[in-house]
Amino acid sequence: MDLLTIVFLLVLGLLISNIVGHYIPFIPMALTQIVLGIIVALVTGNYTFEIGAEWFLLLFVAPLLYNDGRHFSRDELWGMRFQIFGNAFILVILTTILCGYLINLLIPGIQIPAALALAAILSPTDPVAVNGIAKRIRVPEKVMVLVRGESLINDASGLVAFNYAIAAAVTGYFSLREAILDFSYTFLIGAAAGIFLGLLIIFIRFRLRKSGINDPVFHSLLQILTPFGVYIVTEDILHASGVIAVVTAGIIHSVVREHTETYMAEEQLLTENTWSILLFVLNGFVFLLLGLNIPSAMFDTISSPDLGNWLGFGYVAAIGLAILAIRFIWSFVSKANNYYFRKRSGAEKPEIRTALITTLAGVRGTVTMAGVLTVPAFLGNGEIFPERSLLIFIAAGVILLLLILATLFLPLLCKKEAPVGGAGEQGDLTWAKNKLLLSAIKKIKAETNGENELAALQLINEYTASFQRNLSGQKSDQQYAEHYNRKINEARLLALNLQRKYISNLLANEEIDISVFDILSQFLDYREEALNNNLHFETKFFLKRALRDFSRLGGKQHRNDGAGLDDLHFVRDIQISAMRAAVEGLTEYAKTQEQPEYVYAVLLDYEKMLQRFKLTGRDNDRFEVQKEELRFKVLDAERSEMRRMYEAGEITSVQEKELRRFTNYIESIVLYEHNE
Repeated sequence: MDLLTIVFLLVLGLLISNIVGHYIPFIPMALTQIVLGIIVALVTGNYTFEIGAEWFLLLFVAPLLYNDGRHFSRDELWGMRFQIFGNAFILVILTTILCGYLINLLIPGIQIPAALALAAILSPTDPVAVNGIAKRIRVPEKVMVLVRGESLINDASGLVAFNYAIAAAVTGYFSLREAILDFSYTFLIGAAAGIFLGLLIIFIRFRLRKSGINDPVFHSLLQILTPFGVYIVTEDILHASGVIAVVTAGIIHSVVREHTETYMAEEQLLTENTWSILLFVLNGFVFLLLGLNIPSAMFDTISSPDLGNWLGFGYVAAIGLAILAIRFIWSFVSKANNYYFRKRSGAEKPEIRTALITTLAGVRGTVTMAGVLTVPAFLGNGEIFPERSLLIFIAAGVILLLLILATLFLPLLCKKEAPVGGAGEQGDLTWAKNKLLLSAIKKIKAETNGENELAALQLINEYTASFQRNLSGQKSDQQYAEHYNRKINEARLLALNLQRKYISNLLANEEIDISVFDILSQFLDYREEALNNNLHFETKFFLKRALRDFSRLGGKQHRNDGAGLDDLHFVRDIQISAMRAAVEGLTEYAKTQEQPEYVYAVLLDYEKMLQRFKLTGRDNDRFEVQKEELRFKVLDAERSEMRRMYEAGEITSVQEKELRRFTNYIESIVLYEHNE
C-alpha cells in the first residue's frame, strides 16, 4: 500500500470520526479515531505506518505545541502557577521515576532506560482528548484550566525526558551530571531560541507590511510555517530543544497578537480558520496512526512466548492504574499542602471527589503517541531495539484505558446541570440564536414593501428554516419539532389536493386536454412523494437534479419554440392558477384552525413560489440587490437585540461575544467576493 492510499484512508477516517462524534457525542473523538485506525489496519492486512522520529516531531508535535503556546493565557497560568508548574515538572519527574522502575520490575525485558522513556512519554496530559467528554458534562473550570496549563509545559518536559532516556537506551551510556547539564542547555537555549526566532519572524512580517506586502494569505502562510522553521533551526543548528522553542515562540506570538488583532483582522480570521483545519487533521492523524500500529504491536506482544495471551493486557492495566494512583495522590497532597500548611489565599479545601476528577481528566493523547511512535527500531550497535512492539502496545493500551475510564466515570463524578437558558448557560446558545432569528423575521416584515416583497419572503423563509433546524436540534423540543413537521406536512398535502381539484375541474369543463392534465398531475404526484418518503425522494431528486445540471454544463439545453413554447406557457399559467387556488383554499382553512401558524408557513412557501414565476433575468439581479440590502438591515437588528439581551442580564458577556461571532460569520459570507 503506497503513501497516497494511506493518506486518503486517514483523511476518510477523520471525516467518519466527525460523523460518529455528531451522533455519539459522549465518546471522545480520539477514541473513535483509534478504533477506525485499528479497522483500517485489519482491513488492509495489519499494515503499520512507520515514520522517523525527527519527521514525526517536526510534522506533528511542533505545530501542535506551537498552537498551545499561541493560546497561552497568562492570567490563568499565573493564577494557578503553583499547581500548574508542580504538575508540569514535579509530577512528571515522579511519574517518570516511579512508573519507570515499576515497568522494569513488572517486565525485566525492558531495561531501565527504556522503562524510564516509556514512563516519561506517558506523563504528558492532553486536554484535547477529554474535550469530547467535557462538552457533554460540566467539568469544573479550575480542573480544565489546570489540565490545559500543565499540558502546555509537561508536553515539553515529558518529551525532553523521553529523548534523554531513549538516547541512553540506544547508546547504553548515561551520566546524571551530563544529563543535567545537557537538559539545562537544551531547555534554556531552546527557550531563548524560541523568543529570538519568534520576535525575528514578527519583525520580518512588520517590515514586509511596511514595504507594502499586505496580502493576508501570504502572512497567514508565514504564520503556519513558523513552528516548522523554529523547530528546524533550533534542533539542527543550535542542537537545543525544538519542543521548548516552538512553545516559547507560540507564547511570544500570543503576546504580540493582543496588540495587532484589530488592524490585522482579516489575516487573523484567515489564520485561525486555517489553524483549525490543520489542528483537526494533525490530532486526528496521530490517533489514527496509533490505531494503525495497535494490531501489529498487539500480535507481536501476544505471540511472544514470554508474555502469554493476557499478560500484556495485565501490564497495561497495572501501569495505567499506577499512573492514575500517582496523579491522585499528588493532586490530593498538593491541595492539602496549599490549604493546611502554606495557607495560600484562594486555596480550596482538599476533596477526594475533586482529586478524582483532576486525576481522570488528565488523559493521555497526542504527544504520548507521537513520542512512542518515534522509538527507533535499532540500537546504536545495530541490534533490534528490545521490546519495541511491547512499548508501543503498552502506550496505546494506557491511552485507551485512561480514555475509557474518563468516559465512564467523569460523567458520574461531575454534576450534570442541564442548560435552562439565560445568563447561567455557557454552552448551548440555541435559545438565544432563536431570539435573534425571531427579531430578524420581525425586522424583515417591518421593511417589506411592494417592491422588495419577493426578497423579503425568501429571507423570511431562510430564517424560518434556521429556526426550525434549531428546534429540531434540541432534545427537549423533540416532540414539538415532530408535531410541527407533521402539521406542516398535513397543510402541504391539503394544498396539493386543492391543486388537484382545480385541474380536475378544468379537465371536466374541457378547458385543458388530457396531456396537460397528465403533466400537472405528474408534478403534483412528485411533490406528494416528497412528503411521504423524504429520504428516498431526496436521494432521487438529488440525482435527477445533478444529471440535469450536468447536461446544462455540456450545453444540452432543450428549448421549445413555436407551438411548443406556447404550450409551455399555457401549462405554466395553469400551474400558477392552481397554486393561487391552493392559496385561497389554505387561507380559508387557516381561519378554522386553533393553530393557524402551520398553515401560514405553507402559505409563505406558495407566495414565494408564485413570486418566483414572475422573475426575469434583470428582475433576478434586482432581487439579489434587494435581498442583500434587507440582510444588512436584519444584521443591525440582530446586533441591537444582542445588546438588549446583555443589558437585561439574559446573556453574559462571553455569550454575547459568541453570538456576535455567529452574526459576523453571516455578514462575512454576504460581503465576500471571490477574487482570482
